[in-house]
Amino acid sequence: MSEPRAAALPLSPRLALALVAVSMLGVLAFAWPLFLDAGAALDDEAAAPIVLGVVLAASLLVVAIAVSDGGMDTRAVAMLGLLSAVGALIRPIAAGTGGVETVFVLLVLGGRVFGPGFGFLLGGTTLFASALLTGGVGPWLPYQMLGAAWVGLGAGLLPDCIGRIRVRGIAELAMLALYGAVASVLFGVAMNLSFWPFLLGGATEISFVPGGPLIENLTRFLTYSVVTSLPWDLTRAITTVLGIAVAGHAVLLTLRRAARRAVFGRRVDVAGS
Repeated sequence: MSEPRAAALPLSPRLALALVAVSMLGVLAFAWPLFLDAGAALDDEAAAPIVLGVVLAASLLVVAIAVSDGGMDTRAVAMLGLLSAVGALIRPIAAGTGGVETVFVLLVLGGRVFGPGFGFLLGGTTLFASALLTGGVGPWLPYQMLGAAWVGLGAGLLPDCIGRIRVRGIAELAMLALYGAVASVLFGVAMNLSFWPFLLGGATEISFVPGGPLIENLTRFLTYSVVTSLPWDLTRAITTVLGIAVAGHAVLLTLRRAARRAVFGRRVDVAGS
């Protein structure tokens, strides 16, 4: 039997269903222009408040389900607030400069230790707090919150065991670094998709074509992403990998020690017995 891992928000069936539903809505929030008919109006400023509403409603739904299931207590809320504040403070350090992004290290490690539900909330609240702190509130914010929430969610879903072998030490850091690199690139791709249809007009070979074939638009979008943002996305990935390699072991130990002392609502054996 493997050692159980303390989860700040235990992944109950209801919470898992809510996260799946929210993620499906999130995909639609990013990709809806791809399914418009030719000649349909595009307005990112009108869409942004709707996406923000989806993100906030999703966060409230996750919290409500966690509380009703008895899995989220005051200690989990305090931990979420603390880590969100830390993330909001470290994100302005070189945030966006040449693609350098430090906050993904915290999202990956926090989601890993405290579970997918906590990671989802941590991603959204950290980006929201950072935007308020730096004056970075704009139409891009809800998309950033949703993308960061997915980063934390995915980190919490990484396996704790492979077969009968617990993933710890160098193997765990390697897994987290690989995940962080992939998540960093995909985050950049998702952010591109949130504004690309509204950005270039129809005058270029990489512009969005309203009502055009899905494959054609996806090809144009991938070309746009490679040409314009891939270096920034790769820099974000490298920064995340280096951050996990340098600080990952110490941060994981600290967070796990805090989780053991907090003794959240209940314990979940994520690996099974």
